[in-house]
Amino acid sequence: MRTSLLAGMTTRGVSFLAAGVVCALIGYVLGERGLLCIGIGLIALPLLAVFTARRGHYRLATSRSITPPRVPIGHTATVTLRLENISRVPTGLLLAEDAVPYALGSRPRYVLDKIERHGVRQLSYPLRSDLRGKFQIGPLQLRVADSFGLVELTRSATGRTTFVVTPRVVRLSRSVISRTWAGEGEGRARLTSTAGEDDVIPREYRDGDELRRVHWRSTARYGELMVRREEQRWRNRATIFLDTRSWSHAGSGPASSFEAAVSAAASVGVHIAREGLTAQFVTDGEALRSGPFFSDALLDALSVIRQSGRRNLDIALAELRTASGVIVAIAGRLTVREARQLAACRTEGSQGLALLLDVPSWADEPRPVAAGDAPPAGGAPAAAAKADGTGLGDGRAAAPRPAETAPAEAILRSAGWHVSVLDAGTPLPVAWQRLSQPPSVFVRRPAADPAQPVAVGGAADGAGGAAPQ
Repeated sequence: MRTSLLAGMTTRGVSFLAAGVVCALIGYVLGERGLLCIGIGLIALPLLAVFTARRGHYRLATSRSITPPRVPIGHTATVTLRLENISRVPTGLLLAEDAVPYALGSRPRYVLDKIERHGVRQLSYPLRSDLRGKFQIGPLQLRVADSFGLVELTRSATGRTTFVVTPRVVRLSRSVISRTWAGEGEGRARLTSTAGEDDVIPREYRDGDELRRVHWRSTARYGELMVRREEQRWRNRATIFLDTRSWSHAGSGPASSFEAAVSAAASVGVHIAREGLTAQFVTDGEALRSGPFFSDALLDALSVIRQSGRRNLDIALAELRTASGVIVAIAGRLTVREARQLAACRTEGSQGLALLLDVPSWADEPRPVAAGDAPPAGGAPAAAAKADGTGLGDGRAAAPRPAETAPAEAILRSAGWHVSVLDAGTPLPVAWQRLSQPPSVFVRRPAADPAQPVAVGGAADGAGGAAPQ
């Protein structure tokens, strides 16, 4: 394949060549020998630079490493580039530029004056991202330039390297998940001693079950692989559910409720893996089964997860109905119907933990009060408030509006779930610690008399009319 003569020439090189042609023609027409020689020189200089740059086939062995290859949001990794001249001649002037996605900052550029024969150069630069995701770093572009800046030839030196930015992970308290569910402490010894022979009631085989637990008689009877139930194994299971529906979240960018939910799911997943539980991760669209490196697989999946356009939780609820052990639900907006369906997924003998996001606290703009909205719970209209805005007309402080999560919280608590509400101003470890409190049968609703508790059924049914079905 032929290469154009002007390929690789800079603007300066093309200007020299054009000026040389003009001078040579004028000198020839006018018979000016000196002007003709100047024109020939201006033409020859860029052509000689092109010939020299193309004949200089430098062979460079390049490699790239990222340490560490996976970092949480806000942390810094170091990229190291290694260039080795394996040709028999030294290189000329080299301009190195590594391709970096826009989200990670500007592209690093280096000027290498000369790399001797078998010489090695190492270049490094930092990478930091405030957005999670999987990014492709590279390829490394090498531009061969002459000393006059007349020619620049670009060559791709290396391939691409994957750089993973995971959600932010925080350490959570170990007191929330009971030792009985984790299969440790006195609960573990008690389960082992009282179990005796394994329960002969079989169930279908699941990923992660040991083959020695296969119940061959039931396998032959049902025509599919069946395993014996083991109480301790059942209690060592955990399921994490993350609501990724776009309509159930608010806000945009890193300061959205969805990003807070993703960070919570990552923290809970890493925490459960450290506790030694066999875990699986479920969303409204897919499921990630447990494996030998569950925490790594979970972080990789959460680094690229996006909001979905689904309007229901049918897929997730089908998975949760078969779940056992510990169920950790991280949800945004829930309708009364969805809250009841989720509450029914916790079977007798399992532990249910729910982190409900107070989605309006992440909204980009505060939600305006509509004309049909109820007045403040104190009973006085907004017009009766004093000019200072600190209270109502009679001097009492204005009560806050009923929380959006109150109906779902009431339903889940009535079904025996441990519930904690996470808003934009509450750290995740604080909200997680609240889950260690026992589930309450009554839920308080902001009212004129805060001392009056509201029964769970009334809170769920009475506030359910405002929630979308």
